[in-house]
Amino acid sequence: MKGLVLSGGKGTRLRPLTYTGAKQLVPVANKPILFYALEDLVEAGVSDIGIIISPETGEQVQQETGDGARFGARLTYILQPQPLGIAHGIKIAQDFVGAEPFILFLGDNFIRGGIVPQVNAFRNEAMDAQIILYEMQDPSSMGVAVLNGDGRVQRVVEKPKQFISPYAVIGIYMFGPSVFDAVNNIKPSARGELEITDTIQYLVDKGLNVRAHKLADAWVDTGRIGDMLEANRLVLDIMESKNQGTVQDSIIEGRVILEEGARVVSSKIRGPAIIGKRTVVQNAFVGPYTSIHYDCVVSHCEIEHSIVLEQSCLENLHTRIADSLIGRNVQIKHAEGPTKTIRLMLGDFSQVGI
Repeated sequence: MKGLVLSGGKGTRLRPLTYTGAKQLVPVANKPILFYALEDLVEAGVSDIGIIISPETGEQVQQETGDGARFGARLTYILQPQPLGIAHGIKIAQDFVGAEPFILFLGDNFIRGGIVPQVNAFRNEAMDAQIILYEMQDPSSMGVAVLNGDGRVQRVVEKPKQFISPYAVIGIYMFGPSVFDAVNNIKPSARGELEITDTIQYLVDKGLNVRAHKLADAWVDTGRIGDMLEANRLVLDIMESKNQGTVQDSIIEGRVILEEGARVVSSKIRGPAIIGKRTVVQNAFVGPYTSIHYDCVVSHCEIEHSIVLEQSCLENLHTRIADSLIGRNVQIKHAEGPTKTIRLMLGDFSQVGI
């Protein structure tokens, strides 16, 4: 069995952050979201993995993931010149996949419990495809599946205008070789893409065995700032405390991870939180569900429920930062004038006076 991870696209919902980087490389608990997908595949016994990359961010992805040895995998990179849909990603990977069954994993999807049970079910049962469903009150912004009484998929509709089912189709799929007949025969949708929902429906209409697994654990599609913060919360909630840094005249409460070389001086950190390598927290408060990446400075300020990317500096702020996603090499410093509560989403190399 092979793996196929989609790591292309433009990440428009996370701009301006994604003007200068791949959305799949934005870190959750100081680890790129893409890495969780690769680790899930390897944990499920899938080590031969193709990664679909785009011309804009493909080089960055290759630099970060390399040959895959760090994950216990062997990686092959497949260029998708234009973002023409998930099914198009399958289509251009046919030579890589060959006649083997494979797992398709969208690189910006996060599933906390891993995919071992789903993969084992797909291996052990005679399925042509398996989709994973997440029950929602209103899944109308996604692909939605309708099931029959024995769990087979009857219908899949992209963004239905009327309620047809509570089951959203999430970005992790399992296919046999018959999927290539589908992607080579479906037509582009109105938005010019080969849709994964049309692909699944094609298999259903052919009478093939398309099954569904209802997900019980947490799942997030990390396409927006709120989704990134939620994924960050889910990971921090299950991480254990670890101290590889130094703490001086400070208070550490709850589960806190200090990575190698991190320094906490005259500060308070209330977990769950993670402080990255060589980051300095001085005369500051870091509140729950905060991830601060490597080589940052957090001084004379307060921050909580936020993600701060590498080499950023937050200092001398009179207002607590919360619910924020702060990019790489960002500088946020005090500016004269009245202060008030702020919410931030800053791209790389931003500078803000507060």
